Amino acid sequence: MSDGFIPAAKPLIGEDERAAVDRVLASGMVAQGPEVAAFESEFAEHFTPGREVVAVNSGTSGLHVGLLAAGVGPGDEVIVPSFTFAATGNSVALTGAVPVFVDIEPEQFSLDPVAVEAAITPRTKGIMPVHLYGHPAHMRELSAIADKHGVLLFEDAAQAHGAALDGTPVGAFGAFGMFSLYPTKNMTSGEGGMISFGDPELVRRARLLRNQGMQTQYQNELVGFNYRMTDIHAAIGRVQLGKVDAWTRQRQGNAAFLDAHLAGVVTPPVAEGAVHVYHQYTVRVPEDRDGFVQALKEEYQVGSGVYYPVPNHRLPSLAAYAKDLELPETERAAAEVVSLPVHPSLDEQDLERIVSAVNALAKAGA
Repeated sequence: MSDGFIPAAKPLIGEDERAAVDRVLASGMVAQGPEVAAFESEFAEHFTPGREVVAVNSGTSGLHVGLLAAGVGPGDEVIVPSFTFAATGNSVALTGAVPVFVDIEPEQFSLDPVAVEAAITPRTKGIMPVHLYGHPAHMRELSAIADKHGVLLFEDAAQAHGAALDGTPVGAFGAFGMFSLYPTKNMTSGEGGMISFGDPELVRRARLLRNQGMQTQYQNELVGFNYRMTDIHAAIGRVQLGKVDAWTRQRQGNAAFLDAHLAGVVTPPVAEGAVHVYHQYTVRVPEDRDGFVQALKEEYQVGSGVYYPVPNHRLPSLAAYAKDLELPETERAAAEVVSLPVHPSLDEQDLERIVSAVNALAKAGA
């Protein structure tokens, strides 16, 4: 990759994944079947031992199902960050509940526990942090706040497969944790989501909700959806599950190289007791971030991403839930963040090119 354009992300799909798809197609069982059941069991054992996992067709479906299974609905409020992908707030709104946007803290871009506690009302049903960029949220403080106020804790772990805090894996703190399997995530099934639960009754409700409300065919117990994962997608995911740990170690090694050699930008700190899996390696560029991104691409052939330039509370789709809301740390992050390539396809020459480009631009802008 060293001689050409370095992309910000690169899905890794190889012959093993193709062979798994061919095996499923040859079997004639392509809808939700034995591959999905095996993937659920293997994923749970790998990432959240002791909990059950329910597979669905996307990460957004996973959030929606998790919230509904936990009883979130009209009249409820769920506290969420605004600095995240819109699916977080969307999933709350889709239940009929109100997403309550609060500010983040400036280091891990995670929900600020002080702001969370200030936002709790008698209508608060739960708190849903996002383990953004692959770094765990402030689960010690948020768990204590949830317990103190008798509200539920949910986890948007879409970007954080394998992240942990104090030895506890993300997805194992709350009533549910959702992992996305979109192509650019740390592992993929092509598309899909996995929901981790600690309560067997929530598992049962989630399985009903994803399958038109029925466990036995034509015996629909509640109004549900077609959120099923196919065996084709599950087969891809099972192969990727055997590779993700090595990819994570590569991401962490790439991040360590960037940490050691970048200058002139604010590199991502890692909290004490945290395992960061670097879905994104996100720096801050306080001056002219957009010009910096453009120059990286045009002058140095280095891709990057801005996640996320428009906070949820400023989106036309969600702004009605946040009238006159001011979230200064969220706004500052949206104006400054840049995610640099950190994916496992990078080689040493790629990393050196990224460092050289970033340092040159940072020095020129100083």
